[in-house]
Amino acid sequence: MTAMRQDTDASRALQGLEDSRSSVRLRAALAVGSMPDPGFVDKLVQRCGIEPDFFVRDMLTWALTRHPVSTTLPRLVRELRSERPQARSQALHTLSKIGDRQAWPAITRALLSDADHEVARAAWRTAVVLVPEGRESALAVVLATQLGRGDRETQLSLSRALVALGEVIVPALHGATTASGPQVRVHALATQRLLHDPEAGFEFALEEAKRVVALGGHIHG
Repeated sequence: MTAMRQDTDASRALQGLEDSRSSVRLRAALAVGSMPDPGFVDKLVQRCGIEPDFFVRDMLTWALTRHPVSTTLPRLVRELRSERPQARSQALHTLSKIGDRQAWPAITRALLSDADHEVARAAWRTAVVLVPEGRESALAVVLATQLGRGDRETQLSLSRALVALGEVIVPALHGATTASGPQVRVHALATQRLLHDPEAGFEFALEEAKRVVALGGHIHG
């Protein structure tokens, strides 16, 4: 009877993920995560790609982290090739929460330079979590190719990702400070400032970098 009841509860929870009310979907995701079953993984991953509510998506990610990595990892890696940007970004976010470096080869240059800003931002954060020891410099070089893109939030995400890698980013940033595009130079200089003075704040670092670029100089860290 107990097994049958659990099956019924599981079925009800999975159905709840389709409910029109976000509060019901949130409770359903919590329920599914509370009774992990490999049979739930496909449904959870699929729902991540279309779920409109941020809090429900976060609970879906939590539910996935409760399942065995051997089950979740292959399914999430497949999702990185989805045509739906949300599916890619949420799969990346979930991989960063799982934190298993077996997923590292799936964090491709294409994802790190994805045309969708949300996907790229998720890829940057995930790459910093999963990068194997000794590969940080190579990652910094790829991330530096994204300097200057997007709005302030996107640029802040990239700067944070780079700064999290530490001093290995210095050569890549130095190369970017001599780039032809002023926006790239500004972003590189601002990131350089944040690396050496984390308390400076991104807005301040950007404004200072703009002045420096306008005057044709460099920020000395």
